[in-house]
Amino acid sequence: MENTTGLRENKKLRTRGRLAATALELFLERGFDAVSVADVAAAAEVSKPTLFRYFPSKEDLVLDRFADHQDEAARFVRDRPAGQTAVGAVHAHFLGALAERDPITGLCDHPGVLAYQRLLYTTASLETRLGHYTDREVELLAAVLEAQSVLPLAARLAATHLVAVRHELGRENWRRLDSGQSADDAHPAAVADADLAFAMLADGLDRALPIAGA
Repeated sequence: MENTTGLRENKKLRTRGRLAATALELFLERGFDAVSVADVAAAAEVSKPTLFRYFPSKEDLVLDRFADHQDEAARFVRDRPAGQTAVGAVHAHFLGALAERDPITGLCDHPGVLAYQRLLYTTASLETRLGHYTDREVELLAAVLEAQSVLPLAARLAATHLVAVRHELGRENWRRLDSGQSADDAHPAAVADADLAFAMLADGLDRALPIAGA
């Protein structure tokens, strides 16, 4: 029985991946607004109702990969070492991700990543729908802060600022690469921006949020 369940789940994951890959290929080729859900379903050889069982909206076909990152900030803050602030934890991880050219930082000049990010940041409906994923990031991070005895309102405000900084830095880094800079050339400015942004938060949030182990 367990083996049957595992096979079924693996099949669902493969179908989900095929749908997302097919959709992205069509969106990059024709443009997001020029491709319908019916076009994606036909290309993936499934029905529209089947597609919607996997993805609630057309936008989610592009943005679903963000779901894998929604708990990142919450995990960094929850698992930070003793003596480190919440801002410090998110800042340190972002710098590490910049060094690794992680696509989530916007500082990745792989052609496929650049094409994906150009689609995301130049399509209004995708930018709007991205807020759904951002809201979940805030919710998860706020829950971690509340568990560390931060008052609910303060936790939500802090989480909102930290998540917003991560996303805005990502947009700024993508703008650099989209203008023609390489990731290596843009890295020093990306680090400087991250240091500035998180320092601005630390001036206020570090006085309001607990230090790990304190």
